Amino acid sequence: MRIPPRITTLGGVAALLSVLFVAGPVTATAATAPSTAAVGSICYSALPAQAHDTLDLIDAGGPFPFDQDGTVFQNREGVLPSRGAGYYHEYTVITPGSDTRGARRIVTGDEVREDYYTADHYESFDLVDHGC
Repeated sequence: MRIPPRITTLGGVAALLSVLFVAGPVTATAATAPSTAAVGSICYSALPAQAHDTLDLIDAGGPFPFDQDGTVFQNREGVLPSRGAGYYHEYTVITPGSDTRGARRIVTGDEVREDYYTADHYESFDLVDHGC
């Protein structure tokens, strides 16, 4: 089972609070990095069954149904947190009745092994909470 990012732990919250207290309030300007406002969260149990299947395949190392599965996700939209090249990888979540790959994906991060789910082809993402 995948482990969500460490920011959800007390240490991550403490680090965030210390930055706010030391650096002061953060204000948005036109020159700021892309927003992660479109990143929400979703309980593992609330994912569609096909997303569970995809996460199981990822944990098993495949085989995957599409050649594109496991390829680098470049985060061109800038919705996910900024990371170095090759950090994110994408996998198809089968859409029943679709003749194509559809819009649903799981995008994983390498270092902290986070899993993101998108049902709208990268317009928004939900961080998968494996604890609920």
